[in-house]
Amino acid sequence: MKIPYYPGCTLNTVAKDFDTSAKESARAVGFEMEDLEQWNCCGASFPLTPDNIMGLSAPAKVLSGAKKAGDTLTTLCSVCYNVLKRTNKVMQDDKTRRKSVNEFMEDDYDGSLKIVHYLEVLRDDIGFAKLKETVTKPLEGIKAGAYYGCMLLRPFDDIGIDNAEAPTIMEDMLKALGATPVEFPDKIECCGAHLAMNNKEVVTRLSGNVIDSAVREGAEIIVTTCPLCQYNLESVQESVGATAAGVPIVYFTQLLGLALGQDIEQLGFDANGGAAKKYLKRKGLL
Repeated sequence: MKIPYYPGCTLNTVAKDFDTSAKESARAVGFEMEDLEQWNCCGASFPLTPDNIMGLSAPAKVLSGAKKAGDTLTTLCSVCYNVLKRTNKVMQDDKTRRKSVNEFMEDDYDGSLKIVHYLEVLRDDIGFAKLKETVTKPLEGIKAGAYYGCMLLRPFDDIGIDNAEAPTIMEDMLKALGATPVEFPDKIECCGAHLAMNNKEVVTRLSGNVIDSAVREGAEIIVTTCPLCQYNLESVQESVGATAAGVPIVYFTQLLGLALGQDIEQLGFDANGGAAKKYLKRKGLL
């Protein structure tokens, strides 16, 4: 099974390990991700004002190009997923804005592409039961907090990947890998997102709250789907209290690749501030 894949800017550069571990894991469980031949930045944020047609043009161009490659498009980054899926809904439902965007692009895209997150492919197409059968190195003893943040889930009517208030898709994946998922109250709260650029104080507080919440409930490692969340949660640890210091923050595909027997050096744990490798070595997995 081949699925057209949109990597996005971050996974094509500073989060390359996220991209690589996902592709290798996909092959191991039975599908292949094919990079779009041509793609551009999704815009990194969904335009919230109805008259912002220019803000829709970049993601709409991605969708139009992807439609030429197939009926389904998958992606990994929570922000890209959010922007592409919400833009696609506009192109489906809003005839006026669709007309304006298509005139600008000199195209006729109608919103008929299906946008799915990599996690949805694992759950809905592969199945977590089959994923469990594919595991060669069960992640026994790993107490992982699944951190969703806000972009993967909301707004629920537009996204719909899981229950927006009580998601389980990542926890179910972690169980299939042999890990122990840890529930914590702040798993769907915002990390501060793009405020890292101009208001570090807010990001430190919000991201610190997320880590503290996870650690209090027993999480020893935090798993995310978002490069910005990963950066924020990792970068604030020097500024917060001892409770939140030294907690490994990893992409879900890194643990997925580890459980599926990928080459350790290809999973990028060296880029996770050193904490991830120390933790996994202590658990006998490295």
